[in-house]
Amino acid sequence: QVQLVESGGGSVQAGGSLRLSCAASGDTYSNYCMGWFRQAPGKEREGVATISPGAGDTFYSDSVKGRFTISQDNAKNTLYLQMNNLKPEDTAMFYCAAVRLRYGVCPRSFNYWGQGTQVTVSS
Repeated sequence: QVQLVESGGGSVQAGGSLRLSCAASGDTYSNYCMGWFRQAPGKEREGVATISPGAGDTFYSDSVKGRFTISQDNAKNTLYLQMNNLKPEDTAMFYCAAVRLRYGVCPRSFNYWGQGTQVTVSS
């Protein structure tokens, strides 16, 4: 079992940058596929970016591709999301999530979640 704690959210103007962090504890970090999700008021939760353990294969949603970068520091058990050129439509609660690697593959459903960190982008 893994526990996740996000930090780094805040309020910025459009075009600005933020870096989110997610500290993981409780289990071997390198056994987990990690991801960032977000949910805006009145909207469904959407996947933003994911990263696999080991090779660190990444996936991004089309809405953030080219602007956001997911990365991780295995030595620090920490996941990051660098967000550049932020837009008002990026305003949401951002969640860190994890799922244990299964037979060498990242399952589609994440089952460990942090409490979230708010990102607000003003125009």
